[in-house]
Amino acid sequence: MKTETPERPDEAAAIVRLAGVAAATASTGAARVADPADPTHAQLERARAFAEPLLAGQALDTGEDALEHADGVAGILEHIGAAPTLRAAAYLIYTADYLQKPDELVRKAFGDDYAGLVSHTRRLVQIQRATRSAKVVDEQRAAQTERVRKMLLAFSHDLRVVLLRLASRLQTLRWYARTKQPCPADLARESMQVFAPLANRLGIWQVKWELEDLAFRFLEPERYHQLAARLDGNRVERERGIEAARCRLADDLRAQGIRAEVQGRPKHLYSIWKKMQGKALDFDQVLDLRALRVIVDDVPACYAALSRVHELYQAETGEFDDYIAKPKPNGYQSLHTVVRDAAGQPFEVQIRTREMHEHAEHGVAAHWAYKEAGPRGYGGVSAAGQFEDRVAEARKAVLRQLLAWERDYVEQESGPDQALFDDRIYVFTPQAQIVELPAGATPVDFAYMLHTDLGHRCRGARVDGAMVPLNTPLQSGQTVEITAAKEGGPSLDWLNAELGYLHAPRSRTKVRAWFNALAQAQTIARGREAVEKLLQREGRTALKLDDLAAQLGFRNAEALFEVVGKDEFSLRNIETLLRPVEPAPPAEEGIALRKSRAQGAGGGVLVVGVESLMTTLARCCRPAPPDEISGYVTRGRGVAIHRAECANFRQMAQRSPERVISVAWGRPRADRPALYPVDVLIEASDRSGLLRDISEVFAKEKMNVTGVQTRSVTDSRGSTAWMSFTLEIADAARLAAVLREVERVSGVRGARRR
Repeated sequence: MKTETPERPDEAAAIVRLAGVAAATASTGAARVADPADPTHAQLERARAFAEPLLAGQALDTGEDALEHADGVAGILEHIGAAPTLRAAAYLIYTADYLQKPDELVRKAFGDDYAGLVSHTRRLVQIQRATRSAKVVDEQRAAQTERVRKMLLAFSHDLRVVLLRLASRLQTLRWYARTKQPCPADLARESMQVFAPLANRLGIWQVKWELEDLAFRFLEPERYHQLAARLDGNRVERERGIEAARCRLADDLRAQGIRAEVQGRPKHLYSIWKKMQGKALDFDQVLDLRALRVIVDDVPACYAALSRVHELYQAETGEFDDYIAKPKPNGYQSLHTVVRDAAGQPFEVQIRTREMHEHAEHGVAAHWAYKEAGPRGYGGVSAAGQFEDRVAEARKAVLRQLLAWERDYVEQESGPDQALFDDRIYVFTPQAQIVELPAGATPVDFAYMLHTDLGHRCRGARVDGAMVPLNTPLQSGQTVEITAAKEGGPSLDWLNAELGYLHAPRSRTKVRAWFNALAQAQTIARGREAVEKLLQREGRTALKLDDLAAQLGFRNAEALFEVVGKDEFSLRNIETLLRPVEPAPPAEEGIALRKSRAQGAGGGVLVVGVESLMTTLARCCRPAPPDEISGYVTRGRGVAIHRAECANFRQMAQRSPERVISVAWGRPRADRPALYPVDVLIEASDRSGLLRDISEVFAKEKMNVTGVQTRSVTDSRGSTAWMSFTLEIADAARLAAVLREVERVSGVRGARRR
């Protein structure tokens, strides 16, 4: 069997031309047919020159010379009609193994399109190598299925990736055949089970039959050579007989006024072997070792030619098939009949239209190519929009066939009871990109797979152009288009499993996350409102909320609002921060114990209706005239005097109201006015000399400072100083004027009595 490249055919497979036009569009911006004078040929030469010093003398994992392999791949691509741009990529792919940053270097030298093609093809090669390393039969099957899926997804991204892999595999098998080295069985088996059927589905017939014959040669060497010997033994006789039959039939059809092209069709070794095995036939019983193909203008001419064939030759009983009236599942159409010549030798005749022939030879993209091809060449279009739309349609047609092929393959490998393929589907966007979804997925799942925001705003869907409910289960091969609102969110109904809007766990997670975020926003709003009201009551609206949260140990204000909104954090904690209570001594302990004085006695506190009770001023609120005060009877320490608004007093009074007692301020003595300690809190931007400047204000106002505490906090505003002064005053009414003077000091943000 010949393993070298036969002469180049007149026309490339439609899918090859489709990829070639797409490549030319990517590199030049317009679809056009490759021409020897085209600059893309210069790109091919430049790519080989770039690769030659890197690949020369390097060996691939098979042992083949890397540069020779790249030359062989480029030659195969040229034979099947690929554009120079695609052949150039064959060289760049193999250089990537010898470059440190291949994607970056290829992008700089040849552009993004080549860099992406090299990256995707290398990734596919890595997947193939990894799966071939499996040793267990079950692992091989699982890996094989996964490999088919990966190839499908790679194809959906770029048509050229699989063409490059097919050409590379064919070149590898040719090298094993030429060098007579043993080909690894797993590589040959993969070629037979994966690559040859893929080439068949893509309509690259030349590659398909050669892959099959070479893989058959390595997997079944004895049967291959036996069959080849039998074919060679009567080759001259068969070729002479088929040529005589071809000429006779062509002349007769012409005489009958039927325009027809009659071809002699060879039968390949693996095809013969497969028929012998499938129908349990001996070699001599294979009736279509010789075959003619008749190509006519239209369907009526097909049946007219069939009638004439049966008039000229004796028809073989039971060997007629009408695939025009009842096409095969993959769309194949033709008339098949087996007849015997005057010598009694059988041969097959296939009759079809030109369009049917294109589909049979070049695959599912051929119909599109046939319809659109015109005098201007492939596609017959120049407008970018028209071209892109038609490429998308052809691409979807090819992908649908690949999906069917993958399903057939998986069922064949795993058996009908093991639904390995039934757990997922593949659907298309309007731009012909493939989207993988779990079986049973709906348009809402599809929208969420494309983008979370699109899923949230999904309001309607078209499937293959028709409006459908959002809970409609999708099927493989369908084209889905989403109608979305400009803004908005999902519906709660989508989370109802009985309504069937969501099937994918990923989609349900995203919908739940949206509603959780909505509930969280409402909780934060409640918490914010509560905190802001508290700050208004305390007169601290100028306090920055993030600073308040940081002082309370939260990362930001929203975290504080959330726990407040959930009632997990008491507002009393904020009050305590705004009005801190010194930990010792206890609230009811005083700082000055003195007997209550009679009316007119200076500086005392009168306990109403009771004589000579010990009183003490509480340190938590430090009351001073003319504050409204209340008394609280302590155990063994007399009456603790609190400001009426003191939070500690209110709590104690609520717990033990019977211990509350009325008190009033006594009159101070003229010779010794009473002095009362009060605490003042100051917030300021920390700076050098701040404490000195504030102390000077108190000294000027004749305020005796008996204690100072300071601390500094660094936040987004810089360094903030929090200062607590203990002052001795005779009249609290005068304190407000003093604090206004303090607030005039540079950097002071606020000053208040605690």
